Amino acid sequence: MTTRNNKRKNTFLSFRIGKETFAVSVHKVLEVLQQQHITVIPNSPEYIVGVFNFRGNIIPAVETRVKFSLPPRAQDSKHVIIVFDLNINDKRIVVGAVVDNVRDVIAIDQERVQPVPELGIKYNTEFIQGMLQNDKGFTMILDIDKVFSQEEVTLMKGVATEHDTEISH
Repeated sequence: MTTRNNKRKNTFLSFRIGKETFAVSVHKVLEVLQQQHITVIPNSPEYIVGVFNFRGNIIPAVETRVKFSLPPRAQDSKHVIIVFDLNINDKRIVVGAVVDNVRDVIAIDQERVQPVPELGIKYNTEFIQGMLQNDKGFTMILDIDKVFSQEEVTLMKGVATEHDTEISH
């Protein structure tokens, strides 16, 4: 009888935003899309760049660089949209996150994930599950359900619903 190594591994999609690498559980990813036509929504929060059609539904597009306080993307630079299925306070929302590029699908041993260091009171690290160190630096493992507050989810649902009839399918 052979014994298998029962290390706990989880599978993640890794992606880049600027010079930073992030990873999210593949169970939260619905699809990765190439550049999509995004309809700009006037007077929406700065991090919501607009809405787009995904499988016949209007969903909000979030600029991750703004949400994570990273330097802005050049206007003509390429990007992709990762469509996430979020569950926040028992509410389901589908949201598109604009990122620079998708890297890999990676399997991570849970024991390799290091805790997030304390960075002070003003910096909210609650949505970072842990850090994975590799030869090129760190990968921040996100709890994507904690990136957005309940108020932000309500706002994004409202933006998508309000503009559902304005977008052609």
